[in-house]
Amino acid sequence: MLNGSGIKIFSGTSHPELAEIIARRIGLPLSKAEVTRSGIGETNVTITESVREDDVYIINTGCGQVNTALMELCIMIHACKIASAKRITAVIPLFPYARQDKKDKSRAPITAKLVANMIQKSGCDHIITMDLHASQIQGFFDVPLYAEPSAILYIRTHFNVDDVVIVSPDAGGAKRATSIADRLGVDFALFHKERKKANEVSRMVLVGNVRDKIAILVDDMADTCGTLCLAASHLSEAGAVKVFAFVTHGILSGNALAAVEASNLEKLIVTNTLPQNANQAACKKIEVIDIGKVLGEVIRRSHYGESVSKLFHEVPY
Repeated sequence: MLNGSGIKIFSGTSHPELAEIIARRIGLPLSKAEVTRSGIGETNVTITESVREDDVYIINTGCGQVNTALMELCIMIHACKIASAKRITAVIPLFPYARQDKKDKSRAPITAKLVANMIQKSGCDHIITMDLHASQIQGFFDVPLYAEPSAILYIRTHFNVDDVVIVSPDAGGAKRATSIADRLGVDFALFHKERKKANEVSRMVLVGNVRDKIAILVDDMADTCGTLCLAASHLSEAGAVKVFAFVTHGILSGNALAAVEASNLEKLIVTNTLPQNANQAACKKIEVIDIGKVLGEVIRRSHYGESVSKLFHEVPY
């Protein structure tokens, strides 16, 4: 628990519930800031207490009106910078535009890099984020965290590990899934998928054996859930006893909730990097794991100059 000396924690408007959880975890109240919108949609920020020579943490995530949340974050950073804050750290559980991380066709922008530059130019010294979509953009950030320890803890406490097989829904997530499988000492399988266009999968081929096993799909984010639902169907056809999915960022856009409800998934376990209350109310298969204590512990360790590498392997209590 921090004593409040020289540290201020601010929350944007994108996910105030998570900010409250983080603040309670480290034993400090949220600092006061007013965020308003003008009639034409401009964001106005007023920091209502002194931040001079303080270690400032600003919590905002990439959900809802993503562009508004991003601009709000940049303005809050800038406001603290010109108010003489000693150090400013942006805590962004879901990094906006993380999927636009490479030049995959002619004249395509690398928007993830652009967003990282925007935040840096606003006056941010460090960025804390969670489960980036692709490992190549870790170089943009100071503390890229992982939900892997939370996933492993959940699996160990809710399943007989001997009955489990970890499945990656695509080749891109194979490294994430194999890491979890290796730490649990269980088998691993993956799907090869072909897309007709973004967010629309045409064909999936299972590589590995899941017969008579509890299959747990592992991915970094679920948007329309088309891939997860199709994978769950294939796993059931391949002889899996039950199918679960663990996803760090539950975006759940469009008809995702209806698709999950009608799918072969027993449960879709997500973290609260995004607000999930409405999703839980609309779909009984959604279960939420709190990662506020992980982010709170990172803030505490960062403030005191302690190592955060321990949190890559275990969940703080």
